[in-house]
Amino acid sequence: MDIIFLREVRVDTVIGVYEWERRAPQTIELDLDIGIPSEQPCHSDDIGDTIHYGVVVERVRALLAAEHFLLIEALAERIARLVREEFGAPWVKVAVTKLGILPGVKRVGVMIERGHRPR
Repeated sequence: MDIIFLREVRVDTVIGVYEWERRAPQTIELDLDIGIPSEQPCHSDDIGDTIHYGVVVERVRALLAAEHFLLIEALAERIARLVREEFGAPWVKVAVTKLGILPGVKRVGVMIERGHRPR
């Protein structure tokens, strides 16, 4: 399977269980691995045959501006669903990282995989 990857996508959103976390948007970092439905773009050299990663980032930013989450697990699940449903990806891996949220811990996060990745 061919995979598009996006690393260290920064997005400001309201997230957190505690009231102090939800007072103002926090910057989170996303890493996405997105399975491309076919090898066609390698042969056609046509953006219409692939998943347009710029549009993916736009949709994720719009999603996180409109919806807020308590848990990073729920946020990751929602992004995975968006990528699979709206872009037709057969498989996606989403990592969500909160930056500097705990004293002495640079990053805390979650990584999920959804769909089927052919072997």
